[in-house]
Amino acid sequence: MRAKKEKEFQREKSRVYRDILFISGCDEHLPHPHRYRVEHQMEQLASGGYTCDTVYFQDLKPWMVRCYGAFVIFRCPMTDTLREFAAVAKQMNKPLWYDVDDLVIDTKYTDQIPFLDRMRPEERQAYDQNVRNMGELLSLCDAAITTTAALAEELKQYVPEVLINRNCASDEMLQLSETALKEKRNMRKAGDTAKKIRLGYFSGSATHLDDMEMIVPVLKQLLDQNPHLELLIVGILELPKELKPFASQIQMEGFLDYRKLPERIASVDINLAPLTDTIFNRAKSENKWVEAALVQTVTAASNLGAFAEMVNDGEDGVLCRDEKEWLKKLQWLIDDEKAREAIAKRAYDRCGRECVTIFHATGLCEWVDHHWNPRCAFVLPAMEISGGIRVALLHAEMLVRAGAQVSLLTLEGDEEWYQEGNFRFPVLSAEREKLQGTLDLGVATMWNTADFVAQSGSIRKKRYLVQNFEVGFYPPGSPYRVAALATYRMQQTMQYVTISKWCQNWLRDDYHTDSAYIPNGIDPSFYQGKKRNLQGKIRILIEGDCSAEHKNVDESFRIVERLDPEKFEVWYMSYNGNPKSWYRVDRFFHRVPYEKTPEIYAACDILLKTSVLESFSYPPLEMMASGGYVVAVPNGGNLEYLRNEENCMLYQQGNLEEAVHAVERILSDAALRKKLDEGAEKTVRERDWKQIESRIVEQYLQH
Repeated sequence: MRAKKEKEFQREKSRVYRDILFISGCDEHLPHPHRYRVEHQMEQLASGGYTCDTVYFQDLKPWMVRCYGAFVIFRCPMTDTLREFAAVAKQMNKPLWYDVDDLVIDTKYTDQIPFLDRMRPEERQAYDQNVRNMGELLSLCDAAITTTAALAEELKQYVPEVLINRNCASDEMLQLSETALKEKRNMRKAGDTAKKIRLGYFSGSATHLDDMEMIVPVLKQLLDQNPHLELLIVGILELPKELKPFASQIQMEGFLDYRKLPERIASVDINLAPLTDTIFNRAKSENKWVEAALVQTVTAASNLGAFAEMVNDGEDGVLCRDEKEWLKKLQWLIDDEKAREAIAKRAYDRCGRECVTIFHATGLCEWVDHHWNPRCAFVLPAMEISGGIRVALLHAEMLVRAGAQVSLLTLEGDEEWYQEGNFRFPVLSAEREKLQGTLDLGVATMWNTADFVAQSGSIRKKRYLVQNFEVGFYPPGSPYRVAALATYRMQQTMQYVTISKWCQNWLRDDYHTDSAYIPNGIDPSFYQGKKRNLQGKIRILIEGDCSAEHKNVDESFRIVERLDPEKFEVWYMSYNGNPKSWYRVDRFFHRVPYEKTPEIYAACDILLKTSVLESFSYPPLEMMASGGYVVAVPNGGNLEYLRNEENCMLYQQGNLEEAVHAVERILSDAALRKKLDEGAEKTVRERDWKQIESRIVEQYLQH
């Protein structure tokens, strides 16, 4: 039962669309980096209106690539899962941004960490391979996000673009710090003036051992010369042997939960942040200064890297270049309480404005805004591929080729992917509560999808692709007629696009709705394009859903009743309806996959198309592309490209004798056939998607 519920939960979650997924390479064993670079940046993005999730990289699932517009990969090594995930994301034009807060992307940097030389050979080998794997994944990404200028300079060797988004304290950290600061002030009011002075070193991991050892001679001298001086060391460190004689002045604490850290930093008078001068350390951030500033504790730090970038020496912190400066400036801070408090207050004021997530989100949000590939969605009733949906999918393919990321949102069904040739589209749910991320473009494709697009606050640009007068699909008295008609007057929220001049005309004339016209087209290479010799038995193709009244399929079969069955064979192709009992059908094709339809067109000689309501009507154009002939009823849509006795034969609806005569003329008049062949070839050339694709893309993506 639990497994079933988990599966249902995952399935529901896999239908929700959000903006950004953070894929984290750090778990509970290394919480500090994850907190700053994942949770805090998620808070920044949330304050800019973005929706985000996070997942540990070993829990990453393939379906997650469908459900987000971009991915931030934080300190993750390359794995088979991530390699495949990244490949799919790139195919879908979804950006990959690698976030890293240390130079753990190449062993030429990590070799400078002395602590690693203390590892056992097998541990060091595994560590180095993990670093190389991080570098491999970094190089696969579109850009990097990092914490310092020094880190950014090195990362530019691996990716084309780098954003510096400095580490910031979260709103929770600010709250915890304010609580600790209030307690600190209360204790000072109640305390005596002869209190001891406390230094504090908050190391975190054991890799900082060498940084600590750098100032051990200074600490030894200060502890010796200042009996009232105490030292608090927090983290995974052992007490250096040189300081053991001063054990009574030193307090050691293990790794500390971040929620308790403000209180401990507030308990000291001077925060120590020494760093040995290596390229690895020059890339480190100024976290220690920020954390101390928020509880009004002064920081003394090494004058390099981010500390040199951010700290104003003597104003909001103290910077030390060498052992002599460390000794001199620390003694000054020990002796001068007013200086300590003034520097700490200025640091507090500055960091409260500049170094907290919600007040420092604009830069990151604007960078993300400018680095999306356009996020588009076509909203479909379901994944049943009719002619109109086929056109929408072709438009979707064009947008992908133009660099956009495109999803399909469906009102019904639970499909997760739709594959069309080389294109694979994610399919998500068209439910308002599940569209939690922002789309740059949403396209309604049928009347019953228009309300979703019009009313969604998550869609910036709204288009309605009108491909037919859908009111005519339903009989009088159907409530769908009124509902469909209402969608033709949504000018305040929607921009209209149509593939038919006939649709453009009635939208304008009958509903006073302007629309942009983008012509329909065809891919000639998809069809065999061979001339018919019309020898032997002639094969007639009838296409259309006989259950749809406007398709007028019955008339096609009344026409073939008048053709000699010894001379004519009848094939019928329908996506929905089955042949009626009285139809004369030699072969029936039901729900033929789109990629198989060229074979059917190529096998037939003449298409008989009798629809009375079409916005464009693809089958005649497809038959032309295959080299066959067309006999059709003229309607508002097909007259856009059908020309009687130039590229087809037209007859008036209901005039069956005229239709039979048109078929017979094609068979008997060689000059007419030559003219029809030339006209059809010209029409297909003019309608080649390659000739019109740029106009279609521009219409959708223009600002």
